[in-house]
Amino acid sequence: MTRSRLRPAIVATAATMAAGLALPLAAARADDTPSPCAALKRIVAAAPQGFQSLGPDDGRAVAQPYGDDARCTPSRSAYRCEWTPRDAGSSAAALQGVGADIAACLPDATHDQNSPARQHFYLGARSDRTEITAAAAGASRVTLTVSKP
Repeated sequence: MTRSRLRPAIVATAATMAAGLALPLAAARADDTPSPCAALKRIVAAAPQGFQSLGPDDGRAVAQPYGDDARCTPSRSAYRCEWTPRDAGSSAAALQGVGADIAACLPDATHDQNSPARQHFYLGARSDRTEITAAAAGASRVTLTVSKP
């Protein structure tokens, strides 16, 4: 192949390779995972009216980074989710992760308890407080409860 024919072939090959590489990179950046922050904010926002407006799927995004089997239940005074951490025996790690998510997503929340078995936050004045508790439920389960006492 002569030099004049070789250059266009190299350019065409490079362009094809670049296009092929760009697609997987773009696909890798697409994230359809629900946001833990959006879920936490939606749950906390429901507190003044009661949690009955929420459904079982509303809290799953909070658990999704840590486990796949979240079961969430709303009631008038609380919204509760429970799940098994992906890594067996890692409820403490999942609990710390959820605590970090709560602190990052709800910067106005006061973090008044941080232990290996329990993370506790609250929003608002004592008379109108929303409580947020993430806790280990045995060695293999984690719970998140948002309540309005």
